[in-house]
Amino acid sequence: MKKMKKTGLLVTLVFFELMVWSQGGIPMLGMEAPSFTANTTNGKMVFPEDFGNHWKILLSHPKDFTPVCTSEILELAKMQEEFTDLGVKLAIISTDDLASHHQWKQYLEDILLRSKNPTKIDFPFIEDKNARISDKYGMIHAWENPTRDVRGVFIINPDNVIQSVNFYPLNIGRNMDEIKRVVLALQTSEKDQVLIPANWNKGDDVLMKFVPYNQADLDENPDLKNQYYERGVNLWYKKVDNPE
Repeated sequence: MKKMKKTGLLVTLVFFELMVWSQGGIPMLGMEAPSFTANTTNGKMVFPEDFGNHWKILLSHPKDFTPVCTSEILELAKMQEEFTDLGVKLAIISTDDLASHHQWKQYLEDILLRSKNPTKIDFPFIEDKNARISDKYGMIHAWENPTRDVRGVFIINPDNVIQSVNFYPLNIGRNMDEIKRVVLALQTSEKDQVLIPANWNKGDDVLMKFVPYNQADLDENPDLKNQYYERGVNLWYKKVDNPE
């Protein structure tokens, strides 16, 4: 009986290890973004190195020409200049081949033209037909689909360090405004060395990492009292008068 239990446990452990291996590893926050070389609709590229000293967003999608994916990339195309203004480079990836990517890109641009939003899509569509890159980024979730990417979003800073990771199910489209908001939040937090509260949007007040002043600071500069306010213990906000 004990031998059978041990055998059963061993089988379970082997099965678990195989499932973990099949899923690939998901790069964690604070890790350097995995590098890869791939063919894209903009030519061969090395990611993230070819995007230089910019913020980067890598978005995976399940399949070209499908309704939810099409709606997402149309919105992304409309917002590409907004991301450029934030110093962000975009790239999308799926396990479709390059020919499909080129055809889909043309299809998307035709839709934008017909809807009176003529737009040339500048960001690259990355070919990953053998799922090598998708495995490296943990984008294949076998319980959802063993051969197609889920909807992944990786936000990477100019030092090529991963700052945000999100996955969405196949049937739910991503909110591109929310992705932009996260980039703005990350940039604001880094630039001003502050924390970002819940439901924050550009121009909203931000949180301090520590008590911003003591009595001696206040005696020297009484205006500090007008720049910060307290909502509770260790809950200090900084007023943002000019969001620009």
